[in-house]
Amino acid sequence: MNEKKLKHLEFIQNVVTRMAGNLFYLRGWVITLIAGMLAIFFGIGSSKLPIIFLILFTVIFWLYDGYFLSLERMYRDLYDKVRLLKEEEIDFSMNINEFKKYKKNSIVFCIFSKTLFFFYVPLLISAIYILLTIK
Repeated sequence: MNEKKLKHLEFIQNVVTRMAGNLFYLRGWVITLIAGMLAIFFGIGSSKLPIIFLILFTVIFWLYDGYFLSLERMYRDLYDKVRLLKEEEIDFSMNINEFKKYKKNSIVFCIFSKTLFFFYVPLLISAIYILLTIK
């Protein structure tokens, strides 16, 4: 493999790694917020407000997580494209617009991917259950 291609692939891989790191940190923040909201809930007593915020934060982070997963998938597609290019075609472009048209890269599709769905849906179901059982 030539030096230009390796450098371009390295640039793209750095972005993919950063996106994957963002996904990891987002999930850590969600768990921290849930623990904090539940502590507030049990400290206040029967107030529904912390649980409502818990649901809101969970949905917001789910959307944000889907956005980062969408970007990560588009950069992975760019990586696959660049690895097949010839040396004279390497232009160090980081443009991912051509990959937005793929269904698998849409934010909605990413939000409902297995990894995000099975992480966020149980959290939402638990929060809604707590909200509905508060008297």
